[in-house]
Amino acid sequence: MSLAAAPEPQTLTTRYMAWYRFTRNPAAVIGGLMVVSVVLAAVFAPLIAPYPDHVGAVVDFRNRHAPPSAEHWFGTDKVGRDILTRVVFGFRVSLLLVIGVLGVAVPVGAALGLLAGYFSGLVERIITGFTNVMLAIPPLVMALAIGNVLEPNLVNAMLAITLLWWTWHARLVYRVSKSIAMEDYIEAARLAGASHWHVLTREILPNCVSVISVKTTLDAAFVILFGATLSFLGLGVKPPTPDLGSMVADGRQFLPEMWWGVLAPGFAIFYATLGFNLLGDGLRDMFDVEA
Repeated sequence: MSLAAAPEPQTLTTRYMAWYRFTRNPAAVIGGLMVVSVVLAAVFAPLIAPYPDHVGAVVDFRNRHAPPSAEHWFGTDKVGRDILTRVVFGFRVSLLLVIGVLGVAVPVGAALGLLAGYFSGLVERIITGFTNVMLAIPPLVMALAIGNVLEPNLVNAMLAITLLWWTWHARLVYRVSKSIAMEDYIEAARLAGASHWHVLTREILPNCVSVISVKTTLDAAFVILFGATLSFLGLGVKPPTPDLGSMVADGRQFLPEMWWGVLAPGFAIFYATLGFNLLGDGLRDMFDVEA
């Protein structure tokens, strides 16, 4: 009887206990459901939005500043466009920003952190030194500088945020990989003839996945908030593309009478960031890590 296919009891137990901790955490489950709802709203926006044509340069001055009603649940904006429709499509812009920024910042930061933590000497000094220099630059100041130089659009907003966001992941992975690199099993792998690539990708990186996952989830909330800040200041997505931050900026001009113009997109930003934060906290408890 072959035992090759037999599962590893310890691995199964560890995974089960991690999932058990996650499912028994009400905040984590709620956060996960909130994130799923945001993703589904963004993916199926053309199907669920009541007025899909209001995403573009559409005006309907007869319904300008209409309050919330059965016809327009979140009311309309200054040119008569349905706010609910634009909020749903605004989730698309926010998630595209998250994917674009973290899709670049996480791999770059993790790779640099791994190299700095594994190799000592000159490589470590160069990477950590450059990371510390970039960390000294305030992210908002860098984003404002780039936004003023380049044309305001989604790509340039991603660039402005990505230029500094990788540093946090590099710093985190460096700290973890530096500790792991001193473990006995890493030295045993080296003595057995394992290559640097093998040690980095098969021995150290798998032990960093949990902290990277938690950090990435928490960062998604900050990227959404940061992107909304740039759009609020006029340095994000160009109109008429719906963006939550620019919708808040437009609506604030008509406060307090037309309060729905600010409340709806503002609550959407709060909802998305809260969901990612709760999910990140749940993953942190599940993996039992600090990020």
